[in-house]
Amino acid sequence: MPIEGATYVGADVCKECHVEKYDDWITSGHPYKLMTPEKALEIRPGIPMPEGYTKDDILYVIGGWGWKARFMDKDGYIITKTGEDHSVDGSNQYNVTNGEWVDYNAGKEVKYNCQKCHNTGAAYDTENALPGIEVTWELDGVQCEACHGPGSEHVALGGNKSMITVDTSASLCGQCHRRGADDDKIPASEGFAKHHEQYLDFLAAGKMSVLECVDCHDPHKPVHAGATNSVEGAGIIKDCEDCHADAASSYAGSVMDIAGVKCVECHMPKTSKSAVAVSEYEADIRSHLFKINTDEDAEFTYIDAENGNEYANPYITVEYACLYCHEDKDKAWAAQNAPGSMTLQSEVVEEPAEESTMPEEKTPGFGLLSTLGMLAIGYAVRRR
Repeated sequence: MPIEGATYVGADVCKECHVEKYDDWITSGHPYKLMTPEKALEIRPGIPMPEGYTKDDILYVIGGWGWKARFMDKDGYIITKTGEDHSVDGSNQYNVTNGEWVDYNAGKEVKYNCQKCHNTGAAYDTENALPGIEVTWELDGVQCEACHGPGSEHVALGGNKSMITVDTSASLCGQCHRRGADDDKIPASEGFAKHHEQYLDFLAAGKMSVLECVDCHDPHKPVHAGATNSVEGAGIIKDCEDCHADAASSYAGSVMDIAGVKCVECHMPKTSKSAVAVSEYEADIRSHLFKINTDEDAEFTYIDAENGNEYANPYITVEYACLYCHEDKDKAWAAQNAPGSMTLQSEVVEEPAEESTMPEEKTPGFGLLSTLGMLAIGYAVRRR
């Protein structure tokens, strides 16, 4: 809970004592959830402004560190009309991944009401002076005090730990890494979960949901490669095999292991979409559901009969776990083969060969080696 009477001081003040944490945080995407166009151009030089706008026409850039960027005009409205005379509906979201402009609420009047997760210290009982912004906030982006609470008393008392919030629960992260108020539904659209719903995935993940986010993540460090970080997975502090030793031991030497497939490729495929769908079964954010339903008839998303909205089921289905790599196969093939994907190389049984006059082979047969080679080559090519 926030300390009574405390006010916000900003990350630069926190840095005076917590240099290491600050240096980690500044490389993550959190500080850049909302930034001035000058800051956006500083961390991502050359990022374009919407057609018909210059840097001086933009009040804020929303996002832009990683997946996508949207733009706010000087009145606080999210820009939805572009072109020389602002008569073109759409082409207003810039996808960083592929450099394409796409539509976001094309032509509609959209106020900025993303303060809860894109800013620090949102105040919903205070109106903003700009017509397009519904409420105020204290600091741009997700700064230290978005998670730790306002820090003035903590600073005034020389770093007194009782004067600051240290909450390591998953529910703290879940204040932003979610959509809506329903813990039991994962909003989806066009076959993918919507972006940044890791907490809702996590709640649906069965035994995994007893963990906390910080068991696997350093909350101050980036997980993804972005404008200020080039190392994918920099913030991951625990690997799957650290806890799942038996599964890792069983997997070692399997056909999939030899092909170079990691645990996350199947158990955390990219089933959520922030900006770009790479293919029919791969978007741009990893799932935190972990469980794979190998039933051929299982569906990843469904339409709610009561409200007509699309939601994701509490499991990953085989087309998302398998077919984004095995693009030449179908769901029936995936359902049949997924349960045997951890088969050891030594356990692979060759089809009986026709009688031959060639000497008996003492090494794995050509068919097996060919299969493994093709798996490895196909996986390597697919991952480029």
